Amino acid sequence: MAPSNPQPMILLRNAEVFAPQAIGRQNLLIGGGRVLGMSTAAIDSPLGIDVEEVDLHGQRLLPGFIDGHVHVTGGGGEGGFATRISPLPLSRYTHGGVTSVIGLLGTDDCARSTRELVANLLALREQGLGAWGYCGGYHLPPTTLTGSVRGDIAFIDPLIGVGELAISDHRSSQPTLDELLRIASEAHVAGLMSGKAGIVHLHLGDGERGLDLVRRALAQSEIPARVFNPTHINRRRALFDEALELATQGCHVDITAFPVEDGEDAWSAADALQRYLDSAAPKQRITISSDAGGCLPCFDSEGQLSHMDVGTPGALLATLVELLDHGLLLDQVLPAFTSNVAALLRLPRKGVIEVGGDADLLVLDDANGLSDVLLGGDWHLREGKSLRRGVFEPLPSPTHSQDGSH
Repeated sequence: MAPSNPQPMILLRNAEVFAPQAIGRQNLLIGGGRVLGMSTAAIDSPLGIDVEEVDLHGQRLLPGFIDGHVHVTGGGGEGGFATRISPLPLSRYTHGGVTSVIGLLGTDDCARSTRELVANLLALREQGLGAWGYCGGYHLPPTTLTGSVRGDIAFIDPLIGVGELAISDHRSSQPTLDELLRIASEAHVAGLMSGKAGIVHLHLGDGERGLDLVRRALAQSEIPARVFNPTHINRRRALFDEALELATQGCHVDITAFPVEDGEDAWSAADALQRYLDSAAPKQRITISSDAGGCLPCFDSEGQLSHMDVGTPGALLATLVELLDHGLLLDQVLPAFTSNVAALLRLPRKGVIEVGGDADLLVLDDANGLSDVLLGGDWHLREGKSLRRGVFEPLPSPTHSQDGSH
């Protein structure tokens, strides 16, 4: 559960800060879950206040990852009820560097509900994680709490958009242009009313139609391009090329960190981000998410499930490390995991390290391993050791590793 006692202030010394831009060696004072001060000069501990001082000795300090596509209720179900995936516990997020999540429903928006989704988001919030979500799911009409997309976004605090609405997929409701425009207009207006993101997060399948429906929506309506947010754009190489073009028109597009086999007609998340950054598309309009807790299915020519995997929050950190191993600069790739996501979703204190920002912070060691995680100014991982887990997660014993294996 979230800590009930006030946490001591923390003074981080000699942090090499990526905010996500590189701003050099800094000292940071943290309290009340926020960054209270940051300076290249020494910061003295406040007198009469309990302060924990930590010298990072030049280790890199990053904003926590914002995972914009997470099945917090568990996903799956395409292979029968036995293939429904259980919700992931808190530490699976934090130990992968994820400090905020955007939850959603996928294929199973029948047995799973928006009510269940909101309950899971609130449970994660109670444990300290930043948690928001989307009403709806793959299908039409969208599953909601209030009876409308506009009502859910306007009046249900954690809900900030609608998704993942499926297009170009045999599992979708095969939405028409008019249906997509109606949902997008409801999301957009609700976002204006509430100050929330008000976007439509679009699941892209393997269908040859690709992003044609979105192109037609942009051409035939006044709805801003930012409202349409396609994900899984790297699942086919031709689809990725379509997404690049949409990004130049104002859409924010999302890469999924799923496994890609050699010779597959897809780009890995690392390859896709590198190709995006090498293109002429605006750098601020690309994000990366994990599909954590969701089924990663493969279907045969008859549309039957042949095999499946499960998305994990750790895929984001693994992708970041792969990019660094390829020689890309940290401040070049980090926005796709942090500030770009926060900007699209209108989460102003997330995805950055700045005075007044939330103290959701990661420390990378010299080998690009995750050493420390601060979530709202509370240590969840300290020098590689788990300090806080979810309500029903026991702390690991000395004979077990962090993921619970021997």
